[in-house]
Amino acid sequence: MRETLFLLPGLLCDAAIWRDQSDALSESAEILIPDFRYVRSFGEMAQLVVEMAPARFSVAGHSMGGRVALEVFRLVPERVERLALLDTGIHTRRPGEEASRQALIELARTKGMDALAARWLPPMLHPDHTALLGPLTEMVERSTPATFENQQRALLDRPDARTVLPSIRCSTLILCGKEDIWSPVSQHEEIAALIPGSRLVAVDECGHMAPVEQPEAVTNALTRWMS
Repeated sequence: MRETLFLLPGLLCDAAIWRDQSDALSESAEILIPDFRYVRSFGEMAQLVVEMAPARFSVAGHSMGGRVALEVFRLVPERVERLALLDTGIHTRRPGEEASRQALIELARTKGMDALAARWLPPMLHPDHTALLGPLTEMVERSTPATFENQQRALLDRPDARTVLPSIRCSTLILCGKEDIWSPVSQHEEIAALIPGSRLVAVDECGHMAPVEQPEAVTNALTRWMS
């Protein structure tokens, strides 16, 4: 029987962020990509995954999706075969974070999703990958200001994920772009240090959107993790 692999998208992302990995890995696994646009908390997002999942499954999460993956593990650790965390974090709300996220919520609400994309996306990417701004903007525009606010509130109310890391015993991949200024390499080194036996991969010439910025490197890392 083929393994089931969940690919969890991040803030304002959908299945498009995982297109290359989904195409490549679908030869050996059943790929499921949940839609988090209408869910208001990480707990609800994790429950959605658990309700879709078979008895055993693997889960990879990018950015916000990595935090959801950890909540999935918290709910059903005995059912998670493998875990991959990409360009993500584990800390609770930081000082000043609510104000900066609220400013983006107001921008989306008053100026629209295209204006939000123009402000929000460029810092996410390595300078060599500006050609991705077009398709990524189209992805952002498939969401709404209400969806954005829901997901931002979920991020602000996120739990402290550090408490679950030492209990993870399944095969775990930690991956990030070397030039990810949103979730830097140092943050992933901390995560890897807290998960026994985990493997850390830092991808060259890559910002926060690793699955689309360096799709081959990410696919190769996930393929090795799955095998």
